[in-house]
Amino acid sequence: MFARRARTARPQCIYPSAMVIRRARIDDRDALYEICLRTADAGADGTHLYHDPELPGQMWVGSYLALQPDLAFVYEDGVGVAGYVIGAYDTVGFEDLCERHWWPPLQRQYPNPVDVLRHERSRDQQLHRAIHRPMRTPVEPIATFPSHLHIDLLPRAQGTGRGRELMDAMFGALRAKGSLGVHLGVSPRNTRAVRFYDHLGFSTLADYGQHGLLLGLVLKSG
Repeated sequence: MFARRARTARPQCIYPSAMVIRRARIDDRDALYEICLRTADAGADGTHLYHDPELPGQMWVGSYLALQPDLAFVYEDGVGVAGYVIGAYDTVGFEDLCERHWWPPLQRQYPNPVDVLRHERSRDQQLHRAIHRPMRTPVEPIATFPSHLHIDLLPRAQGTGRGRELMDAMFGALRAKGSLGVHLGVSPRNTRAVRFYDHLGFSTLADYGQHGLLLGLVLKSG
């Protein structure tokens, strides 16, 4: 009886069992926006860079939850959502959708800082300008790498293997849709991320110096 009581009373390790990779939900929005902000400085915490903490999420996360929710996955641990990967199967089509449905409301919400010199714009104003003049992906990589993705993890989830699991979930979903390849952008200052992508097999498609690297990966079937 003592042995049975001891087994029952043993502390249960519920933290690992709470770890899960799952599809993102609309109610994950605030958590994903916070992760985006806390990794917005080339992978480091960008909270100090922005007056409006929602701006990075509006720029780099929200459109995927709204327009391509089937390609949005999160890593959730015992504390909460600690990472995400989001992407689009058809980059050209997704950018077209954003131009019609995502950017116009934000362009009405955020002023276009045309009267502020470029070198005098705050980080918020730089993103305001990007919202009013969203960049398109260069044509060259899209033929071979038509899909794209973004992945961000909080420090507690980094180096745990969860990033690889998120990427595997995304790769599987893209393959199921018939994607031939995927590309992404990364700051060369984010050396941890560059090593991570290199380990996954990404190759450099273009080097824009301080403006970032464009990387690509062929998605083989099976």
